[in-house]
Amino acid sequence: MDRPSRFEHSRFLGDKRTQLVYDLDSWDDPEIIDEIVANDVGLSFGPDTLVEARNRGYSPARPGRTRRHRKPRA
Repeated sequence: MDRPSRFEHSRFLGDKRTQLVYDLDSWDDPEIIDEIVANDVGLSFGPDTLVEARNRGYSPARPGRTRRHRKPRA
C-alpha cells in the first residue's frame, strides 16, 4: 500500500479517535488509512517506532478486528 503524502516518511500512523496505530508497511486495507487522513485525525510518532506509539497509549491495529471508539485524550 502507498503511504499518504502527508505521512510519506512515517511507518506508523495513529488514529486519535480509536487510539490504534497502523503499520503502513504491512497494512493492506487502504480504506481505513484514507479515512484517517481525510478526517485529519492521523498522528505520526517521533521516533517512528511501535514502542513510541505504545508509550503514548496506542495499541496495534489488527486486520479483521472491529475498531474500538474511544474519546481522544486531551
